[in-house]
Order: sequence, then structure tokens, then C-alpha cells
Amino acid sequence: MASKIADVLEVSLDFLLGKTSVELDKKTLKRLQDVQKLNEADKAHVFEMVDAFLRDRKMKKAYSE
Repeated sequence: MASKIADVLEVSLDFLLGKTSVELDKKTLKRLQDVQKLNEADKAHVFEMVDAFLRDRKMKKAYSE
């Protein structure tokens, strides 16, 4: 029953039960699943790019405050 409710609301069971504060939309979840299927070198490259982007945004935010 809980699984059906989660499907209707398009959320995970963990989110529905309050076990996580992060809810990923279907598009983001699909992207993460696709990255997970990559070989280790390609995965590392993707996460290096994401880390660099996030670091840049955090620095810009810190300097703008």
C-alpha cells in the first residue's frame, strides 16, 4: 500500500516515511542511474566535473555575500 502511495505521489518510500530529506525527481534519478552504469574512469570524470562546478558556485556565493 505504501509503495502505491509513493508511486502516486512520485516520491520514494524513504522520503514518504521521513527517512531522507532529499527527494530526487525522476529526471535526476535517471541521470544518476545512467552515471552509475558507466565504467569507473568515466564515473570519476563525471563526478570531477560536478565537484568542480559545485565548488565554483559555492565560491561565487561566498564572495558575493
